[in-house]
Amino acid sequence: MMIKVSLVEDDPDFQQLLASSLRSDPELELVGVYSSAEEFMIAYESAPCAVVVMDIHLPGTSGIECVREMKLKYPELIFNMCTVFEDDDRLFDSLKAGAVGYILKNKATDEIAESVKDVFRGGSPISPAIARKLVINFRSAQNKADVASATLSTLTSREKEILQLLSRGFRYKEIAAQLFISEETVRTHVHNLYEKLHVQSRTEAINKIFGLPNDRKTD
Repeated sequence: MMIKVSLVEDDPDFQQLLASSLRSDPELELVGVYSSAEEFMIAYESAPCAVVVMDIHLPGTSGIECVREMKLKYPELIFNMCTVFEDDDRLFDSLKAGAVGYILKNKATDEIAESVKDVFRGGSPISPAIARKLVINFRSAQNKADVASATLSTLTSREKEILQLLSRGFRYKEIAAQLFISEETVRTHVHNLYEKLHVQSRTEAINKIFGLPNDRKTD
C-alpha cells in the first residue's frame, strides 16, 4: 500500500524540488501540493492523506498553528515538519502542537522522502542538530526538576501548603482563613520559605518550584 502524502511549502523552487522527489518514490503517493496552510486545510477532506510534510514559515496561518488545528480534528494525521529553523522555540512548539518529525531543509530531498516513510511506520525522524537540542533541553529540564525537588524538601509541611496556595493565587488573608491560622502567622511562614528558596517574592518562589507565573496581585 502506498503512503498518501501532502506537501505544504510556500517556496516555489523548494516545493517543486521536494514534490518531484516525493512523486518519484515508489512507496509514496503525493496527493496534494499547497503553498499555504489554508489551502491544505480546505482541501484535506477531498484529498486526505496519511502524512503531511509541513513548512513552518507560511503566509497567513503558520505551519505550527496548522498542525495544532488539524490534530484537534484529525488526531491520526501525521505531521513531519520540514524547515530551515533550528531555534528551540519553533522546535518545541512544533512538537507540542503534535508534529512527530522535524527535518531541516538542508537535507537531501530523497532523505526527506525517507523521513516520510519513517514517521508513517512509527518513527520520529529528527535532524542530528535538532536531536542534540532535545538532549540538551531534556538535561536542563531534569536538572531544574532535581534542584526544585531538593529545594522543596527543605520546606516544612505547613510551608509547602502555603506555597501551594500562593501558586493558586490566594492572598495572605485567604490563606489564613483556609488554614485556620492568623495572617501574621502566614507572613512568618512566607518569610521563612522565601529565605529557604533564596527568593524575594511570590512570583519568584512559584517560578522556582512550579515554573508557573502568578497572575494575581502580591500581598
